Formats: sequence, C-alpha cells, structure tokens
Amino acid sequence: MTNKFLCLPLAFSIALWMQLPGAFAQSSKVKSEFIYDEAPFESCHASTIAETPSGLVAAWFGGTHEKHKDVGIWVARKSGNSPWSEPVEVVNGVQHADKRYPTWNPVLFYHEEAGLMLFYKVGPNPREWWGEVIVSEDHGITWGLQRRLPEDILGPVKNKPELLENGTLLCPSSTEHDGWKLHFELTSDWGKTWKRVGPLPSDKDLQAIQPSVLRHPKGRLQLLCRSKNNRILESWSEDQGLSWSPLKATNLPNPNSGIDAVTLSDGRHLLLYNPTESPEGKWGGDRYPLVLAVSNDGNTWETLKVLEEEKGEYSYPAIIQGQNGTVHLVYTWRREKIRYWQLDLEK
Repeated sequence: MTNKFLCLPLAFSIALWMQLPGAFAQSSKVKSEFIYDEAPFESCHASTIAETPSGLVAAWFGGTHEKHKDVGIWVARKSGNSPWSEPVEVVNGVQHADKRYPTWNPVLFYHEEAGLMLFYKVGPNPREWWGEVIVSEDHGITWGLQRRLPEDILGPVKNKPELLENGTLLCPSSTEHDGWKLHFELTSDWGKTWKRVGPLPSDKDLQAIQPSVLRHPKGRLQLLCRSKNNRILESWSEDQGLSWSPLKATNLPNPNSGIDAVTLSDGRHLLLYNPTESPEGKWGGDRYPLVLAVSNDGNTWETLKVLEEEKGEYSYPAIIQGQNGTVHLVYTWRREKIRYWQLDLEK
C-alpha cells in the first residue's frame, strides 16, 4: 500500500526544502546537530529530552547493543548556544558484583518542586523489566541514588509525563508480558505514592504500547500510541486520565515503531512518527522516513517537515516545547547517534 503522508498543499514547499537542505537546516528557524560525534558505546536508542533553568538535558540508553547487559543510561547537557556536554553514564543495571542487567527507555521530566526526574527500566527484557527513578537537584550535573518504583509501577514507559491542571503527574505507560496493553500511572506527590489506571479498554485485535498524551480544551486528553496494527491508535479521556474510551485506529500509518507528540502553547499539536506500514508477516516495517506533522484538532494531520528520508533507522523520537516557545526534539539516528533539532515556530 502506498502511503500518501504528504498533504498536497505542503508537497511543493517540502519538495523545495529537499532541494536546499543545507540552507534550510542553517536558517534561523531550524537547527540540527548530533548530540555527540564519538562515544564510548557502540549503539544507542530511545532518547528523551527536558528543559531546565540551566538549559537542555538529553538522555538515552547506550552500550554494545540493545538487550546487552552493558547498556546504561547516558546523559548530555546543553546551555544556550554552547555545544552539548560529553555523554556521561549516570545509571546502569548492576545488581551486584556478579549480575548486571541492561537498562531501557529513559524518560526525563523537570519541575521546580521535583527537580529533574529520570525514569528508566531495568531487566533482561521488556516482559520482565521493572521501573526505577533517580533525581538531580542541579539540573543534570549530579544525581541522587537509584530508587526502585513500587511493584506494577514502571513510570512513563517511553514518552514524557503530563502535569495536569489538578496537580497530578500523568505517566503514560504499557506492559508487554501478557500481550501489549496500555495503562496510566498517576502521582500527586512526585512519585511518593501512585495510582494505576488500566489496562485501557481495547478490542483484542488491537495491540498497542508506548502512549503519548495531547491536551485539548475543557480538560480533554487524547492518547496516541504505537501498535502492531499498521496504524497509530488513539483513545480519549474526559476526566483527567481516570478513564479512557476504547482504543481505535487512526488513519496515520505506523510500522510498529515508537512515536511522540506534544500540545503547543497555542493549542496546536505536533506529532513525530514514521509514516510507513509493516509488510505482511514482518514484525516491523521501515523506520524511515521520519516526519513532523501538525494538527489543530488531533484528528486531521498534515506534514510540517520531513526530518529524515534516506534509508536507515530514524526512530523513537521525543519532543517538547520550551518556555520561550521553541520546539526541541531528539531521536535515534541509525542506532549510531542521537540527533537533536531545534525549531522556532514563531519564525
């Protein structure tokens, strides 16, 4: 099936941009760079990004390869126009002298009351992993002790939490040990106590993980997530995440690959995803191109920018909007590097 992911009104402008990638990438409204050129690990994946009063902080897991026991969580920082700091491993899965597990899917979240929280998973695989968290009180320079989350609480499984109007931190999560199932974890005291909501209602044929949350008027929330069904799936909540509508498929393709989305301060929504499908009988499809789409209502999307189009893996994106309105995003670049983009939508 051919995926017509470019809306006709935008096709010409995007084609023009493709002819002038160097000039466009260096314009005042778009900047792109790798967070590092060389690193002491062979492979990386699953990046996350947060803004603090001291600047940006990014994290990802890195090691020999995904699932290898030497995989740890690495962090780099950026202040203003300065280069990114050298990557530093801040946590790993060492249990004792004779046992070490890989770490997975870091998620950063900053609030002045909570500090910089780094959620991550530890364990041999996604069916047996557990959630842990560490906190930095100095914006990512130093970190406290690792703390294991309560049983059945993983923390945000891939995408950032949302701080709701009622003061609840809503963490989108999922499990894979009994089929793919979505749930949410809520905390009103920065992780001291938790409430678990779910699994979310779903047709048995819909298999989904790794939700991302969008905000809508009157407190409505929308969930978008990765699936095994060749489509991004969605669900809606009318009560601040305490209950959700049954999952249903959108018209957005998904090759069984992670996505992320954010609601901007002006009410528009941005979505990062791979607009492809999985070939029949194949576990996963192509994780390229990687595109940034925009929507006014969370239902109708059009491509705003093609970030990557060459053959390769460009996946597991993360996106936020900074205090000054600038959009920041990161993603896996061929499992070799983490790429960062900065977009000034006002310009």
